[in-house]
Amino acid sequence: MKLTAQILFFSIFFLVYGLVNYYIIKRGLAIVSPAFKTLYLIVLIFFAVSFIAGRFLERTDIPVLPQILTWAGSFWIAFMLYFFLSLIFVDLLRLINHFTHIFPAFITGNTERAKKITGLAIVLITFITVAAGHINTYFPVIKRLDLAINKKAGNLKELNIVMVSDLHLGSILGDSFLTRIMEKSNSLNPDLVLFAGDVVDEDIGSILKDHIGPTLKKFKSTYGLYAITGNHEYFSGADAAAKYLTDHGVVMLRDSVAEIDNSFYLVGREDRQKNATGKKRKELAELVKNINPSLPVILMDHQPFKLEEAVNAKVDLQLSGHTHNGQMWPFNYITDMVYEVGWGYKKKGETNIYVSCGAGTWGPPVRTGSRPEIVFIKLRFSG
Repeated sequence: MKLTAQILFFSIFFLVYGLVNYYIIKRGLAIVSPAFKTLYLIVLIFFAVSFIAGRFLERTDIPVLPQILTWAGSFWIAFMLYFFLSLIFVDLLRLINHFTHIFPAFITGNTERAKKITGLAIVLITFITVAAGHINTYFPVIKRLDLAINKKAGNLKELNIVMVSDLHLGSILGDSFLTRIMEKSNSLNPDLVLFAGDVVDEDIGSILKDHIGPTLKKFKSTYGLYAITGNHEYFSGADAAAKYLTDHGVVMLRDSVAEIDNSFYLVGREDRQKNATGKKRKELAELVKNINPSLPVILMDHQPFKLEEAVNAKVDLQLSGHTHNGQMWPFNYITDMVYEVGWGYKKKGETNIYVSCGAGTWGPPVRTGSRPEIVFIKLRFSG
């Protein structure tokens, strides 16, 4: 990301983040007892700055504290979202009442008591929502797809693929999380395991400290483990992340093609984020120009933009992630507007496309828009 774009992005981010937190803090002060106002301010300001502070300190050698701050700040982002939405909803009702007087007498007759009850209700509902969303992250579902490709694939009649996207391994999700994913993947007896980007979160240092490498080596697959870069690999340092994965048994496809068992091709694109580094990723047409078009072609491209490129390149199956299906409601409505496929399956021309909502989380370890998923694809060759 160029310097000007970085400055603009972070300026907007900190402005919005600051204003939302100011709004929540200010509205809360209206119902907190005077004796607790100072404590209230200290606690909320701590949570508001902890995520940023934790991410910054992750790059230092300070033990424990960065992880505590990152965890606290990550959860606060989820609380912040639902506090904000709840307060906006209440303020809209107040605005409507100002013109229509719809509130009953038991509210208008004792506004201070009504404020406190409303505040407690918002806190309770938000806690339940965030807690349920966090519990949800521990139970990924197996999403099963049965797809047919009208091509021959050597002697193969079918191929069992496990695809996992958006693990976001780092200071929040570590070895214990990856172990759960590995056990579910191995239970499916896959022929091929594909990591469709964002395997590593922002900081490669957290991966090194948690030492997830041995767990990566426990994944079982007939033809091995393959991965591509996502935008977060570029945030953490794509070369360092790719080297770590390669050192632990994962084949990285970085604008490259692998012909597997003389039966099918696996194409892996660099993430679009590479373009922001001053170096361009290869065009898909260039990547596939020398392959045998009679064999099946499976493409991994982390961000599901410009799906027509895969159709034009006669790709048989494109696998993507990145969207998280918004991760937390109501952001799933935004991803549906931004992407042609925000989550799920679509056939476009002769190309099968699946965009996963991901197995992990970014920021808050909370999912309220969908279940985390591991995708199991039974690919049948019918040519």
